Amino acid sequence: MAGDTVRREWSDFKSFAFKGNAFDLAVGVIVGAAFSRIVDGIVNLLIMPIIGALTGGLNFDDYFLPLNANVTATTLAAAQKQGAVLAYGAFITVVINFLLVAFVLFQLVKVSNRLKREEPAPPPAPPTKSEELLAEIRDALKAKNPA
Repeated sequence: MAGDTVRREWSDFKSFAFKGNAFDLAVGVIVGAAFSRIVDGIVNLLIMPIIGALTGGLNFDDYFLPLNANVTATTLAAAQKQGAVLAYGAFITVVINFLLVAFVLFQLVKVSNRLKREEPAPPPAPPTKSEELLAEIRDALKAKNPA
């Protein structure tokens, strides 16, 4: 009796967990998390240093506005230890990160849509003998009674 219940529960779990949509969603979340780390690396290690070099060595991550008079530090990490700060430079980095992810996803969707459109339509099936005979009858009737 308990064995049947366990088998039924396992069967129900398998049908839920490995059903197309739930399994595809899980795979998408895992790939998305890995993709997010790649984009973070691109933004933080490649793009932001270039932007910093173009702007005279500025580091957006250390742009902050102290919200407390006790904050005297010049780096964000040290300032956060001293008190409340508005870390708008880190927010700029997050916005650039988002824009890059959105742009890459937009490009992927465009390529996907283009690939879907380029699939050739299957050729139409040849007419059956009945359809050929009906077409001949139709044409003969049209020729006999032009309207």
